[in-house]
Amino acid sequence: MNSRLEKKENCLATLSVEVPPEKVTEERNKVLKAFVTQARIPGFRPGKAPLSVIEKTHGEDIARELETRLIQDSFQNALQENKEVTVLNVKAPEKVVHQPDGSFTFEATLIVSPEFDLPDYKGLEIEIPKAEVTDEMVVENLEDLRRRFAEYEDIEGRAAEQGDLAVIDYTATIDGKALDEIGGERAKPLAANEGYWIKIEEEAFFPGFTDALVGCKPNDEKEITVNLPDDFPIESIRGMEAVFAVTVTGLKSENLPDLDDDFANQLQAGKSLDDVKALIKDDLEMRMKRQLEETKINAVLAKLGESVDFDVPEEYLQSETQGRADAMVREGMQRGMTEDQVTENQEALFAEAQVKAKTSLKTNFILTAIAEAEKIKVENSELLQRVTLMAKQAKKPVKGFMKEIKKNGQLGNIRQNMLFSKAIDFLLDHATVTEVEPENDND
Repeated sequence: MNSRLEKKENCLATLSVEVPPEKVTEERNKVLKAFVTQARIPGFRPGKAPLSVIEKTHGEDIARELETRLIQDSFQNALQENKEVTVLNVKAPEKVVHQPDGSFTFEATLIVSPEFDLPDYKGLEIEIPKAEVTDEMVVENLEDLRRRFAEYEDIEGRAAEQGDLAVIDYTATIDGKALDEIGGERAKPLAANEGYWIKIEEEAFFPGFTDALVGCKPNDEKEITVNLPDDFPIESIRGMEAVFAVTVTGLKSENLPDLDDDFANQLQAGKSLDDVKALIKDDLEMRMKRQLEETKINAVLAKLGESVDFDVPEEYLQSETQGRADAMVREGMQRGMTEDQVTENQEALFAEAQVKAKTSLKTNFILTAIAEAEKIKVENSELLQRVTLMAKQAKKPVKGFMKEIKKNGQLGNIRQNMLFSKAIDFLLDHATVTEVEPENDND
């Protein structure tokens, strides 16, 4: 068998294969023998029909089976002869020809991994913002807990003041139309509400909204005009002027529990206030640690991606881009974008999705190369542990869950993600991490 590999642009290669006449004859005889044994020809006992009759009756089936066997066997052998590329996918064979001399030739287009030189990936220097849990953060969380245990009393005999809670019904319109007519499904809760509790303080709801409630009494009605900010989550109504028709149905005062050991015991039996503060601090530190680890990972991968550039397979890029673009459209419509707005921004959305897709694919190829260079592997026992944990989380039997993910083709993805995680851990273990003062938003 002869084979020739021709590398092309965009992570493609053409593999040309020639199977010699003697191999074709040998394989054909094997196929004929199988058909003689299995074919059922009227008038002949099984296995006794002449070859000429078998070939006449099943000629097309014999030719297809022969080609399938020749392509499968010779293709695998050809890949073994051309190990300089890593094959990701194979397109259907082309130029399949039975030559006059009895040989058999075909070509196959291969999608191959990009070739690139790994940058220096050990000792990557990254900076992350300093972060620590402060007493103020603990107090803030404690205050949130306090508010959950607050008691409320009706206010009688006076108008609303700063710090009170107002109970209101409201409807909101823009240019006379209900807010959700313009803002879509996501704007529905904002378009109308009944029995809505709102604290009269500067940051509540929209700037200036609660100031207009000061001096109101139950059953008072008022129109409050609000300019929706330019960074409002629902894009379709950003920057617009909304008019809220408000009816005050009640006023309440908030009575917070004292910050003492009795309150701590309410939160967790047998704990003092200092104990609860310590628990809050531990929880905040754990959350902050997870966030810092994520920051480190993003910083390391960004640094790695900046240090090397290469093309990724076009078909993979198109598929990944489309998936990300679809996700961005879904998120946009959940934020209130209309179909017209999606159409208007389609080009920009797709461009952004393509950048993200290429970055993701590049990162995966780099991590794969690092894992190979450092002989990082995922053992079968590790994979089984992960699948067992996933099965428990899904509350399914392990064997049934394993069968399910194999059928869906997910097992390979799980192993690959585990490999990426190991490669990232290796990078972090060998990185130089410097903590810097966080940037001041006011600078």
